[in-house]
Amino acid sequence: MPARVKKPPPKSPRQRMQARRERLRAEGLRPVQRWVPDLRDPKVREEIRREASLLAQHPDNAAVDDWIEAAVDWSDWQ
Repeated sequence: MPARVKKPPPKSPRQRMQARRERLRAEGLRPVQRWVPDLRDPKVREEIRREASLLAQHPDNAAVDDWIEAAVDWSDWQ
């Protein structure tokens, strides 16, 4: 009967993540963190609505909308 090879203990989530980061860095990548608005927060959604309302009232709004319509090729949008 062949000798059993003892498996190393399983790695912790922290160790697995560290190994993953090391592999990615070895491939020439680096981590980047992005912060985005939390749309689950009612205060954030209300602020977005407030800002959108202000933008909609801007005197140049119609001209900007016309420019966007002329500049964008919508044919690939589904």
